[in-house]
Amino acid sequence: MTTITLEPRPGADPEDRETETLTGEATRRIRQSILDGELEPNARLNEVHLCDSLSISRTPLRAALQTLAGEGLLIYTANRGFSVRAFELTEIIDTFEMRVLAEGLAARLAAERGLSDAARERMEASLVRGDRLIAPDFPVERRQDEYSAVNEMFHGTIHRASETQVVADVLARCQIPRVSARNIMVLSLDEMIARNRFHHDIFDAILCREPRKAEDLMQRHVAEVKKAMVVTLSHRRVAAGQRS
Repeated sequence: MTTITLEPRPGADPEDRETETLTGEATRRIRQSILDGELEPNARLNEVHLCDSLSISRTPLRAALQTLAGEGLLIYTANRGFSVRAFELTEIIDTFEMRVLAEGLAARLAAERGLSDAARERMEASLVRGDRLIAPDFPVERRQDEYSAVNEMFHGTIHRASETQVVADVLARCQIPRVSARNIMVLSLDEMIARNRFHHDIFDAILCREPRKAEDLMQRHVAEVKKAMVVTLSHRRVAAGQRS
């Protein structure tokens, strides 16, 4: 059984500090489970089981679930409790429209402010991993998960390099659980190669302190992701209609 230990907020009442600490950790861990697809869409959450697995009482757990419902990741239904929200395609498209703007702004700000040595090294490492995973000898069964990890490493570094809380807040609200994205499409090798090229070009623009170019490339990159998802789902619906 996992034991949660975090530093409490200074100045708070001891009991409030403990509840706040446990709530924050529970929120983070449940959120990550949803985003990683461990908790699937429409899955009903068993509060007793969550209390046991997180080693917390009902009070901080309920607060965590309410927070995640406020973020749009959970849905509360009277007499049934909380369940994982299932995202419709239109919601995913709207989310990507917001990401196009926020990711573009993050890239522009990162280029304007310049990369620290640590950020540059982390982005370069993500590019090396990206080049490796599209190589012919890379295990096919590992490509999808490796691409997801590389993509998060690359974009996450840019988010932090932008040094703005506004972008972080917008992107936090625009998270789509990976299981939802995977249910819509699985990337082909050609798509991974194209997106890896975008990553290289975006990095070059940021490194060369070209804000507008970095913003434009990032917006095109995220827009291409949205387009691929829409086309894939459209083809699936046509195929499903033909079968019926």
